[in-house]
Amino acid sequence: MEKNLTILPADTYTVVNKTVISSNDRKLITMLYQPIIGYTATCLYFTFIDDLDKLEILSDDLTHHHLMATMQLKLEEIIKAREKLEAVGLLKTYLKKDNINHYVYLIYSPISANEFFNHPILNIVLYNNLGKLEYDKLINYYKIPRLNLKDYEDITSSFNEVFSPVAGKSLTVDDDIVKKSSNSLLLNKSIDFNLLISSIPKEMINEKCFSEEIKELINSLAYTYNIDDSTMTSLVRDSINEKGLIDKVILRKSCRNYYQFEEGGRLPTLIYNRQPDYLKKPEGDNSKWAKMVYTFENISPYDYLKAKYKGAEPTSRDLKLVENLLIDQKLSPGVVNVLLAYVLKINNQKLNKNYIETIVGQWKRLNIETVEDAMRITEKEHKKMKKIIQKENPKIKDNKQKENLPAWFNKELDKQNPTEEEQEELNKLLNELI
Repeated sequence: MEKNLTILPADTYTVVNKTVISSNDRKLITMLYQPIIGYTATCLYFTFIDDLDKLEILSDDLTHHHLMATMQLKLEEIIKAREKLEAVGLLKTYLKKDNINHYVYLIYSPISANEFFNHPILNIVLYNNLGKLEYDKLINYYKIPRLNLKDYEDITSSFNEVFSPVAGKSLTVDDDIVKKSSNSLLLNKSIDFNLLISSIPKEMINEKCFSEEIKELINSLAYTYNIDDSTMTSLVRDSINEKGLIDKVILRKSCRNYYQFEEGGRLPTLIYNRQPDYLKKPEGDNSKWAKMVYTFENISPYDYLKAKYKGAEPTSRDLKLVENLLIDQKLSPGVVNVLLAYVLKINNQKLNKNYIETIVGQWKRLNIETVEDAMRITEKEHKKMKKIIQKENPKIKDNKQKENLPAWFNKELDKQNPTEEEQEELNKLLNELI
């Protein structure tokens, strides 16, 4: 893929709309994407949309001089802005070489606010660019009210209750019908690999050193830890082993250590995040179960772990483990809290990495995202394992010793509201949990 081709003002382009752009999409671009890609790239995106025909599907053939005149920018500035749009998934570019080269620009929708704020890279970059105050304002803007439907009954009508079946042959779906479409985030623009590779002596590296997998890792680390090209080049050089290949473990560790040194020991932003609002349980339920759910939803994994250390700083090993769960495994913060509580409780307050990874694999396959789902699956799996053990060892059935289990392993918790006495007991319980 040719990236360094010189674009001339006379080179032509056509804009193709691959999606449906709504007024809400325009607001998402301005409020969430612009702090990352900048004003010029945002303006270029809307200029491409303005180039479309009345049906907002396809533009005429236009020259890049048209863009220069319309935006009052140099061509170099337009190219940089275009690349930023490509990098965040808002634009795809195709090139046909000729005497006058022709480009095709495919326009895509932004991802939703929910997806954006839970994206392991975009969310961190937005936070770093805006700062906590402005970031929190955006979070509050996109919050939706949570309704407590506990006392309501779902009486929604189904299709077959309203409409009668009609006989007829099925129709073939036309893939060309307009639809809303977003594009995946491109990370190959985060690091200048031409500069990086040329800065490392050829005798130091194997020809397979910079595979696509390694490049993706480098880009992900660069975004996650906010590392620039020059610094990343140095970190990559230090992670090359005797075979001329990049040791991924060493590179991860080096990037993490660099970030912590620059940030006074803090880990990436995600470890300080709480459960996103759209994954929280609606308010209004005062049962013991709901109180426990609320506890896990409204504390960050870092603060939860620190509380388990009685206010002391958690060990670097445990912090790295939590960091991995959030960034690499992409578990939500509340779910991580449940996982930590469960493993610590049944494993004598020790976080066993292999055991945790086994649980994480299952939870990822089951798409566990909410605190309640995580609490229920731990209870279900523990009971299943207990039955297997008792079947293999019948004598265990006679063991009356109380098991050391998390407090939510009690199906009655979600069926009652606590009395004053129970509330006092619950407070003690929550103090033990956090």
